[in-house]
This record gives sequence, C-alpha cells and structure tokens, in this order.
Amino acid sequence: MDKSSEKDYFSYELTHVDAKTGARAGVLKTPHGEIKTPIFMPVGTNSSVKMLTNHHLYETKAQIILANSYHLYLRAGTKRIKEFGGIHGWMNWDKPVLTDSGGFQVFSLADLRKITEDGVHFRDPKDGKEHFISPEISMGIQQDIGADIIMAFDECSPYPCTYEQAKLAMERTHRWLERCYHSKTNPKQALFPIVQGAFFDDLRQESAKVISTFESVGYAIGGLSVGESKEVMNHFVEFTAPLLPDNKPRYLMGVGTPEDLLDGIKRGIDMFDCVLPTRNARHGSFFTYNGKKNIKNAQFADDKTSLDETCDCYACQNHSKAYIRHLYRCGESTAQTLLSIHNLHFLIDFSQKAREAILEDRFEDFYNEHYKNFCKK
Repeated sequence: MDKSSEKDYFSYELTHVDAKTGARAGVLKTPHGEIKTPIFMPVGTNSSVKMLTNHHLYETKAQIILANSYHLYLRAGTKRIKEFGGIHGWMNWDKPVLTDSGGFQVFSLADLRKITEDGVHFRDPKDGKEHFISPEISMGIQQDIGADIIMAFDECSPYPCTYEQAKLAMERTHRWLERCYHSKTNPKQALFPIVQGAFFDDLRQESAKVISTFESVGYAIGGLSVGESKEVMNHFVEFTAPLLPDNKPRYLMGVGTPEDLLDGIKRGIDMFDCVLPTRNARHGSFFTYNGKKNIKNAQFADDKTSLDETCDCYACQNHSKAYIRHLYRCGESTAQTLLSIHNLHFLIDFSQKAREAILEDRFEDFYNEHYKNFCKK
C-alpha cells in the first residue's frame, strides 16, 4: 500500500501554539469528522461507554470515542463486527473511533501470556481458551473493526522494570511496528506508532526517533500512567513530547483526570483517554472545579445544587446532588449514568475551554487558575 494515500482521508492542522507554555490547539480531520484538539476521548471498551447510550454520548459533546480491540476480538468477534459495516455500523456511531491494539491488555495478563518474537500467546482469563496475537493479526483485527485510528501492536514494559527489560521491549516494539506497517492495507485508517522505553530518558529518545521515521497521521506516548508518580510521568511527557513531529497530533495513552489534562496540555499533548471518569462515576465520584467529590457523602443529603454549578451537562441541568445521592444509596443505576454523563462532559468541555485559552495565548493563567482547585482533597 502507498502510505501517502492516507492523506486523502486524514489531515492535521496545528492551529496555534500558546506563546508562553507551548500548549497546542489543532484540528484533526478523519473520515468520520473533525476532532478539535486538545481533546479527551471517552473509552467504550466493549463498543459501549459504560452506563451510557449513544444519545448520552452525543450530549457529552464527545468528538471521538475508543473501543478495545482485545475485548472485541474475544467477544463479540471482529468478523461479526465487520459484517455489520465495522464499528460505526455495529454500534450506530457516526463520529470518529480509535481502537487500541490489545497489546496493553495482553501484556497485563502476566501468568496467562507468553511473549515471543512472533507475537503473544495468551489464555482468555474468562474461559481459559488459548489465543495468539501478532502484529499482523492485530492489524487484521483492527481493520475488521474499522476504526478511523488504529494503534500499533507494542510491548509495554512492566512497572518497575530494569533497563535491560525496557530496552528489549522497546526494540521489539520497533520491529513489530515495521510489521504493522507492512500488514496495514486500508488507507481510510490511520496507524499511530507508540513511543516506549519505560522510565529511561535515552530509551525514550531512541524510541521517539525510530517511530518518527514511520510516516503517520499521529504518534502516541505509551508506557506511562502504569503506577509511577505524577512527577515521574510529567517528566517523561515533558521529555518525550518535543521529540515527536510538531505538525502531528500527540496522544498520551491512559490519562484522564482534570489535573492530568492540564499537565499534559502544558507539555504539548493533544489527545487523552482513560476509563477513570466512568469508573469513578460508578463508585460515586464526580469532578468539579473545586476538586473531586463523592456523592455518597452525607453533606449532600439535602443539597439542592447541581453537581457543579458551572456545568451545563444533562445531569447538572436537571438534577440536584440530593436526588442523585438518593438514587445512588438506593442502588439505582440511573445515579451512575448521571455521574458518568457529568464526568465525561466535564472533561470534554474542560479540554475545549483549555483550547480556547491556548488560542487566546492565556493558557498559563488558565493552568494556574484551575490546577490548585483540582488538586483539593
């Protein structure tokens, strides 16, 4: 395949760089619509964002969502999804979709998997059946799913790990990336390479250099948010992001609190995803501009105000904290739905407010104004 043919379907314009911080605003065009960056992307692991319908997702103003190729490969089966016209037809979603390669999920299986140069042998933890995924198979799975953006099959180093472990995983990631490129055939899908190298500056530098030699619509930073401190993560984001091409979007994988978005955007990141907003919601936690709160707290029993008085999501426009707390304490799943709507809307809206600040060269003030409030206990 001629890799340049992707340019017929994808483009990225770096619209503005904040004068003081280097934070970036851009527009990524895909076959299913534009994405205004920086952006937070909700995660729909099994082709559904937990607790939400597509109608709810549209109301959160989601511009793009994620699906998990590992989970969809095991259930419902990617051949079946292909028969429905791919992920967009399968779930009746007309905006962009990104699928991860399944690498992180496979490598997290620990005793249930064996890594070889060919790929990864693993057992499904639910039914014990044996499976094998290689770079070529991963590309086939993701092409059957039909997402707009697909991720290279990579090896994520464990945390913590030795320098030698990190180096071997990084080098295998690079070899697998070349195989991914040779296997991908659909120009309507953009393949994002992933920087690895764990927690070693020279390996991160080498990995960024190698993957940048592969022409791509965008590039990702992987292997972070895996147990390290925020200070360590921020160091490697700040170190790695400038090593990637300026004129392509940069995707920091698996990060998703308001303060994480601020830290990432400040360091030149354009795209974020995480299961945390909906996971937190299922446990009663919700984001506000005065820090994270929990609806289970007794202080909200008679509170007539919304979850966040500055938020215009469905939950905040229609219901009080007292009502949502009542639902949660009664075990009504509607409470989890309302909290999920709020948390996703909050992060997506916040990313667009950050974008406005970047376009107006006031992101430093925006960062300082909000960061301390988000970190309140």
